[in-house]
Amino acid sequence: MRRLCLALAALAPVTGLPAEDLGAMWGTAAAEAKYYPLVDIPIPSTVPMRPGGLEVLPDGRLAVGTRRGDIYFVTGALATPPKPEFHLFASGQDEIFSLAWREGAMLATSFGEVTRIRDVDGDGVADRYETLSNNWGYAEGHEFAFASKPDPEGNVWVALGLSGSYESHNLFRGWAVKVTPEGRMIPVCSGLRSPGGVAANAQGAMFVIESQGPWNGSCSLKHLKPGGFLGHPASYNWYPYTADLKAPNKPNSQSRLHVERARVPELVPPAVRFPYIKMGRSISGFRLDDTGGKFGPFAGQFFLGDYTLSIILRATTEQVNGVWQGACYPFREGLATGLMNVQFAPQGQLVIGGFTTNTQWPVRGTAPFALQRIDWSGLTPFEVKEINIRPDGFLVTFTLPVDPAVAADPANYAVSTYTHVYQAGYGSPEVDQTEPRVLKAEPSADGLSVRLTLAKIEVGHVHDFDFAKVRGRDGAPLLHTKAYYTVNEIPAK
Repeated sequence: MRRLCLALAALAPVTGLPAEDLGAMWGTAAAEAKYYPLVDIPIPSTVPMRPGGLEVLPDGRLAVGTRRGDIYFVTGALATPPKPEFHLFASGQDEIFSLAWREGAMLATSFGEVTRIRDVDGDGVADRYETLSNNWGYAEGHEFAFASKPDPEGNVWVALGLSGSYESHNLFRGWAVKVTPEGRMIPVCSGLRSPGGVAANAQGAMFVIESQGPWNGSCSLKHLKPGGFLGHPASYNWYPYTADLKAPNKPNSQSRLHVERARVPELVPPAVRFPYIKMGRSISGFRLDDTGGKFGPFAGQFFLGDYTLSIILRATTEQVNGVWQGACYPFREGLATGLMNVQFAPQGQLVIGGFTTNTQWPVRGTAPFALQRIDWSGLTPFEVKEINIRPDGFLVTFTLPVDPAVAADPANYAVSTYTHVYQAGYGSPEVDQTEPRVLKAEPSADGLSVRLTLAKIEVGHVHDFDFAKVRGRDGAPLLHTKAYYTVNEIPAK
């Protein structure tokens, strides 16, 4: 079936999958486990499970939406150790990749609609299915849809993949839309190709993740700016169906995105680019760590899963000159299967669900499907916590104090930069490389940050940081030595 093709992987179909080179990973799984152990949530053989959408209910049960359109409520999934009991709550939907609980009802987003599902008679089984909105086109099994949790006004933001992930044959394919609590659909922005998840950052701005492909040189995190254009022009044909939006100029292929921004004012640059293979190949669902520190030192950051590489990544965002940008960091490798979605539990656990498609796309994790958790051990790893831009460089914050003598030597930092070709062709190599010199390194008095002054900051480039020479006060190296900051704007002061 065509439906078995996973849009979010955003890769050309491959043959001879066992020979597919997925690239070397970070080699840090054993060290990561000390701080963030993996916990399996067993799935009974009697439960046909391909996890897609995840939600934690107010009573602590885990809700799981599946590829076949079922929704299970799972008790005991968050217990230590897990003692899961699966209960079928609803069925009959179509590839559920997003779930949200609101006002006593489940909101399930599938290919063609957002459905409000209720248990009216209280017997534990859904008995009322209401189409909240289906005001977009759907005609084939590659037209996936991914949705956010409700925003403060109760709106669900839905990212609609292109037809066949290349063209827009059906209404609003390649757009992000808002669905109000009353069921009104509002077109927000165009230019999507193959989204894999939608979530809000700590400031409430809504973002979508996209996989590498045409007009997208690498996997990237993009701001869903109302009225914006996110890079892929195939969806321009639906502007006449909006109330007050006008189609932007078409971008030039074989250019650079930061160059085209001058020609296409509506063009929204990726807030974070994820270097191919090094930091993801087909990034999927993601969520904000809203646990208030129960998951460790990364509260307020995004955690993202990657389908192909079976890894979890971190990302941070900041707004500079009105434009969102930020950085990505390694977090956890060695997950069991292809990751579709993640969900934080209030007690500070990260739940992960996913599956493999076996024949269409290469996947590092070999399990056909899995539910897992990442728990925090309570120990703080020595990591790059966050990178923020400054007018002449960057502020690097660490989770633990650095050795001041080591940290003050500019020679202990390596920075390179590159960008991608902005083109109609598939993906892009890393191009226009530079190696800006680190002029000064100034550690803070508490050792938790270092101010780096660079000879030059390159607009439109990923700034690739290597911290392999940095040491903590106890002489220990960083758990992960790499970080990648995407520069769209440079602050004036």
